[in-house]
Amino acid sequence: QVQLVESGGGLVQPGGSLRLSCAASGNIFSAYAMGWYRQAPGKPRELVARISSGGKVNYADFVKGRFTITRDNAKSTVYMQMNSLKTEDTAVYYCNVGTVLNGNYYPTNSWGQGTQVSVSS
Repeated sequence: QVQLVESGGGLVQPGGSLRLSCAASGNIFSAYAMGWYRQAPGKPRELVARISSGGKVNYADFVKGRFTITRDNAKSTVYMQMNSLKTEDTAVYYCNVGTVLNGNYYPTNSWGQGTQVSVSS
């Protein structure tokens, strides 16, 4: 099973930026799609962005134009640059290893421990 370690969360004011990182163990990183999810208190976990093994990206409507997902296969790391952060972006952010089939992202059971993002003035 792939081990995932997220980092980069923190407290930021509305309008600020953060860059999340997710480092994966193993040598199969490049073969998989990667996704960033988030979970706010009392809410279900939701897909924020995903990137295919070939680099094709897709975003949830609520982050389009603000977040950018990228991957560095040489470092087995996926990133998410988050700009123009809003209070409603406050959540624990998780990365995931998955697959993309017929345009849909299917997560596996490989999750990181999460990193807290708090947006507050």
